[in-house]
Amino acid sequence: MILLPDEFAGQALVEKKVETEAGLKDNLNEMLQNRTAGDPDEPGVIFTDLSAVELARRASNLGTPVSDKTVTAWLNDIGLGYRKIAKDIAGGSSPDRDTQFRHIEALIKEYTAAGNPYFSIDTKAKEHLGQLYRAGRVLSTAPFHAFDHDFPSLAEGVVIPHGIYDPVRNCGHINLGLSHDTSEFAVGSLRWYWNRIGKQCYSDATSILLLCDGGGSNSANRHLFKHYLQQLADSIGIEIRVAHFPSYCSKYNPIERRFFPHVGRACRGMLFDCIETVVRLMRQTVTQKGLRTTVNVMNKLYETGQKATDEIKDGLHIVFDTLLPKWNYTAIPSRRH
Repeated sequence: MILLPDEFAGQALVEKKVETEAGLKDNLNEMLQNRTAGDPDEPGVIFTDLSAVELARRASNLGTPVSDKTVTAWLNDIGLGYRKIAKDIAGGSSPDRDTQFRHIEALIKEYTAAGNPYFSIDTKAKEHLGQLYRAGRVLSTAPFHAFDHDFPSLAEGVVIPHGIYDPVRNCGHINLGLSHDTSEFAVGSLRWYWNRIGKQCYSDATSILLLCDGGGSNSANRHLFKHYLQQLADSIGIEIRVAHFPSYCSKYNPIERRFFPHVGRACRGMLFDCIETVVRLMRQTVTQKGLRTTVNVMNKLYETGQKATDEIKDGLHIVFDTLLPKWNYTAIPSRRH
């Protein structure tokens, strides 16, 4: 006699129960036939509003008693399991989408061939400091304890993670802001990164390429973002070229796929009880493919409500590309004029 491990033995019992119990499988299939729905455009996707408990109860009422655990295992076996809604439908489209994607691809090849850096940047969702609940589970002998309501007033502060991802080196950096996600903060984060990390890695750089979304603190139509980029270009003496991803395409930004998800997993299920904890957790972001992460805290207070004055606009030395200038432009250091 061959002894099966408990999990295989349990599955075998489930299959035997459903297959051999007279009428059970037919009853379960009939109930699903009457209470399933689907999408005519995706015939392979079906769903039901009946739970395993309800299916087991109805099957028992029909004279074929079965436990909800057996029904759950059978549902999984036929491909019906609990799933979350996938947020993957674009909210709109741009007629210039494909043209801009091809342009970004060409820019990446150009900068890589020349040995110049290109960075993918974005601001991660704001987090609250303190004893507030965060989604996820962690291996622990006992649960962490948080307030039973997630009121922002219970927080001890906020954390705004601005990320900079270097695809060539497969290295990510996060500057943690403690006030507001403004254009000044986003460019201040870039300034810190370039002066302490970037220029050491790319000492011969003659140009920097930034890939970013079209909105937020680095919005394509925000004069303040261009203003602070201009100040940074003047300071470091290197031109900064910007290529924005088209509207509704932020998920294609490399940082969104290759860095931020790993940061989220490193912090999942942990309390952000203090800034030191956030730094420690985010610095642990690594992958088997060699991703490394550095973290810094930016204590400066960044004020909201700043306006782009005529003086700010007149001080820009921005050269717009002939191709889709709304998304592509370069901040030229003033001393080159």
